[in-house]
Amino acid sequence: MVRTKLILTIVVTIISFGATGLWFVLSEKQEAQERREKFFGSTKEYPTSGGEKMKIEW
Repeated sequence: MVRTKLILTIVVTIISFGATGLWFVLSEKQEAQERREKFFGSTKEYPTSGGEKMKIEW
């Protein structure tokens, strides 16, 4: 009985540490992605007013 509880405790501890580590890794990747988008991103607004009209050539 004690051995079963010990094994279950160890398994739960390993799973909880693994889940915590995975959470930290994924959150760091998300923050890095946000920093990358902010640094390399564009304004996403492309003004189309003004300028010259396209000339069609046949």
